[in-house]
Amino acid sequence: MLAGIVPHAKADGIEKPNQFYWPTQLDLDPLRFNNVESDPYGAEYQRNYHKKFATLNLDQVRADILKVITTSQDWWPADYGNYGPFFIRMAWHNAGTYRVLDGRGGEEGAQQRFAELNSWPDNASLDKARRLLWPVKQKYGEKLSWGDLIVLTGDVALTSMGFKTLGFVGGRPDDWQSERVYWGPGTSFFPSKAAEQAKFDDKGNAHLEKPLAATNKGLIYVNPEGPGGVPDPALAAKMIRLAFGRMAMDDEETVALIAGGHTFGKAHGAAPASCVGAAPEGAPVEQQGIGWKNSCVKGKLKATDAITSGLEGAWSTDPIHFTNQYLTNLLSHDWVKTKSPAGATQWNPKDAMNVVPDASEPTNRAKMHPLMMFTTDIALKTDPSYHRIIERWAAHPNEFADAFARAWFKLVVRDMGPKTRYFGPEVPSETFIWQDPLPKVDYAQINQADIAVLKKAIAASGLSDREMIKTAWAAAASHRTTDHRGGANGGRIALEPEDNWAVNDPDELKSVLAKLKTVQAQFNSGHHGKRQVSLADIVVLAGSVGLEDAAHKAGVAIKVPFAPGRIDATQAQTDVNSFNALEPSADAFRNYYREVPDGKSPTDALVDRASTLDLTIPEMTVLLGGLRTLDVNSGHSENGVLTDRPGVLSNDFLVNVLSMDTRWEKSASEPGVYEGFDRKTGNKRWTATGVDLVFGANSELRATAEAYASADSQKKFYGDFVQAWTKVMDLDRFDLQR
Repeated sequence: MLAGIVPHAKADGIEKPNQFYWPTQLDLDPLRFNNVESDPYGAEYQRNYHKKFATLNLDQVRADILKVITTSQDWWPADYGNYGPFFIRMAWHNAGTYRVLDGRGGEEGAQQRFAELNSWPDNASLDKARRLLWPVKQKYGEKLSWGDLIVLTGDVALTSMGFKTLGFVGGRPDDWQSERVYWGPGTSFFPSKAAEQAKFDDKGNAHLEKPLAATNKGLIYVNPEGPGGVPDPALAAKMIRLAFGRMAMDDEETVALIAGGHTFGKAHGAAPASCVGAAPEGAPVEQQGIGWKNSCVKGKLKATDAITSGLEGAWSTDPIHFTNQYLTNLLSHDWVKTKSPAGATQWNPKDAMNVVPDASEPTNRAKMHPLMMFTTDIALKTDPSYHRIIERWAAHPNEFADAFARAWFKLVVRDMGPKTRYFGPEVPSETFIWQDPLPKVDYAQINQADIAVLKKAIAASGLSDREMIKTAWAAAASHRTTDHRGGANGGRIALEPEDNWAVNDPDELKSVLAKLKTVQAQFNSGHHGKRQVSLADIVVLAGSVGLEDAAHKAGVAIKVPFAPGRIDATQAQTDVNSFNALEPSADAFRNYYREVPDGKSPTDALVDRASTLDLTIPEMTVLLGGLRTLDVNSGHSENGVLTDRPGVLSNDFLVNVLSMDTRWEKSASEPGVYEGFDRKTGNKRWTATGVDLVFGANSELRATAEAYASADSQKKFYGDFVQAWTKVMDLDRFDLQR
């Protein structure tokens, strides 16, 4: 570089990412999430964390947490001398990012520690909650993840204030970097009032972009002042129902969570928002990651100096004990709109009296305050369905307590998947339908000799390699690592709703499954002692049979590893509505794409799909490349089958997508399709989609594709393909992973 020449990327003194200059460039960063290089505990931490956790004395940990809860610190004084409500909010907000449509968010990983979640307005001051807990985390180190500590602290807080929880579940290993998640449109955390009102149609129905659950980026659920800050309880109720529904909560669970959470603590808005400093990510270095500093405080900090939501007050007269006051107070008062000291709209009783203790001086009877409600609280009273629930629970407080215990448990473990991923001595014995349960079996698993017999029977069933591979992929690739749901285990590929998903080509699928069920029935009725085989195992084993034969056709001998032990669920153990959330609107590995509600392009959907399957960039590349040659596209589409020998497992797709012998043009008749012409003859040779051509167009993906398309790559291609395939088949085999 010539002296004095400033690189363009640093022309303004700030290095820019590639996407600054090329906004349409495919973002591959989601496939680099949780790289082992980021983990200070090493490659085995995720796999072995539960073993470390099992060595904890949970009674001692609870005692240590309780000491923190009841020991107010001068640098951040506790409301009423008790951090319990504060810690409940911390656990609630860490869990409350979960959304059922893509399984992202939730407690596992403790993403609340990282940007952007750590600086969301709705998470204001939770940076202090985690700092208060640091001595406990420091004491137990890698034995106790932040994810488990946050949930356990919420549990201890509830218990210490007189509430009985269902139990505690451990087993959440931590993340070590911020996950890239689409939390909503725009660059601001609170959009304009007009943008919020646009979420309602002309009939007043609420709409929210998929897969989002929170109504605004920066909020855990909904705006407590009402949609767009407009204090309309009727509109707020509609948005509450939509947002909580996206979190897999029904009306009773929604009311239980709001009422249970607002039983404790208070809201904070004791001063104008102009007093509040930058969030943690924007705070000056001397604040050491602590944000939202109240610059208006003069002298010693008091509990009543906190500013978070801008709303001010408590819902009950006893904010540090579990009662049903929230319900009775909501029903027994006429509520009128007022303003908090910070200028936010809230509601006070029409006959307001000073009955709530002061957070800084709770024993000073001369310093009391009126009750308070949010617009979203009033919504529970005005909405007919919600109103019936609160009336019933106000009259039957034990029902309310039970409902809150169940809803809280679901909230903090919903993203953990099935019970086989739960650890600790306090795991509840009760099983819930939302845990995607599997039955207990009384038969022995098949052995290696049985596997050989079954492979011969499958090969003789009359099924093609394509049918067997496609069915195995459909079953296993329904898994998503975001919340550990779906997958081949359970055999739900043969149950509603999966057997009718469009991507699975239902008519063809049912025909394939009928033949595989015949193989299963013949084996199970034979002379195999107490050993039986599940349909789930048969489906995956059939995929192995198909792959081995497809490689044999290329003159290559491969052996696809197979671990038996899958179990078949029943239809009664399958929540159809819940499982419908797993239906893919795009599966690039089968070149399937329908209009994606969240606006993802086909190539973005490719990366999203690969990330939910926990694939790396090389794994995504070799899998898609191999599957294209196997001719397993949904609808038997020819798009992307860039090989003259379809059905043969080879690297032909990768070779041909990189070849300069083909000239590509957009199709004039089929949107999203490209036509490949031989440069010499001009003859049309291939058709492809954007997710095919991106492996030649994107510089990073092209570099990876080159590794598998080289003349000396045969061993690597087949070895890596089999390894990636097996990884997908076993994503839900938590019994093998731990």
